[in-house]
Amino acid sequence: MPSPKAKNNSGRSGSVPGVSSNGRYEFMSLNRSPPPHLLQRQGSDPTSARLRASESPTRRRGSGSSNASSSSATGGQQLPEEDCMRLNPSFVGIALSSLLAIDLWLSKRLGVCACEDSSWGSIRPLMKLVEISGHGIPWLAGALYCLYKSDSAAGQEVMLNLLMALVMDLVLVGVVKAVVRRRRPSHNRMDMFATFSVDRYSFPSGHATRAAMCARFLLAHLVLAAPLRVLVLLWAALVGFSRVLLGRHNVTDVAFGFGMGYCQYNLVEMLWVSPVGLQLLLGQTAWCAV
Repeated sequence: MPSPKAKNNSGRSGSVPGVSSNGRYEFMSLNRSPPPHLLQRQGSDPTSARLRASESPTRRRGSGSSNASSSSATGGQQLPEEDCMRLNPSFVGIALSSLLAIDLWLSKRLGVCACEDSSWGSIRPLMKLVEISGHGIPWLAGALYCLYKSDSAAGQEVMLNLLMALVMDLVLVGVVKAVVRRRRPSHNRMDMFATFSVDRYSFPSGHATRAAMCARFLLAHLVLAAPLRVLVLLWAALVGFSRVLLGRHNVTDVAFGFGMGYCQYNLVEMLWVSPVGLQLLLGQTAWCAV
């Protein structure tokens, strides 16, 4: 007759997982599948099965491999500090973007003569006359005519240097426009007087550079009364302002053009052709003509 203790042990061995029939404990490997009676008990409870599957070592190893693959995709290291800084724009970048937005907004608001149906479209013909007065072709033609008609050496010297200054202005403005390549405002109408290939770009304003440089040149080398000096300054300011009213340029184009033209006159003074150099140049020109 079996003893009650043996019965209790056999009952426990059937109910306790990991205990053999002879009463010894057996350690199951994590990689080995559990016994069938444990699988049946786990299958009876789907919630606990899902929890155990989520906490299984294979799942953990899979998550570790996914993390490893993601780290290997980024080079196995953290992003460099430069890449992180690109995601967070600097104060200078934010300030420049804000100034650009203000420039575009203000230029569009001030373009009141951009077309005939604008708020100030009635004065558009007058602004186009001011535009032609600051164009390079009338200034080049006028400087050549005055150089041809001048009888004195001083007058020829002034007109020759003005002609050289105008040519230098065309070259410098064309180079800067070709490098920057800033498009003209969207509300501009391409009906400008005598345009060239670089004139489809807007930075800087060639009219503004020419007006500032010629205004300084005339005030420095011509004897003018006070009212005429004021008119020269007003003309230069009106030429620059007309570029924004007509929608040809943004405000920053004109502002930079005024500064560039002001500095160009300093370069003209550095490269000034003296009367001796003028005589040598005229003599060589006459000799080549003969």
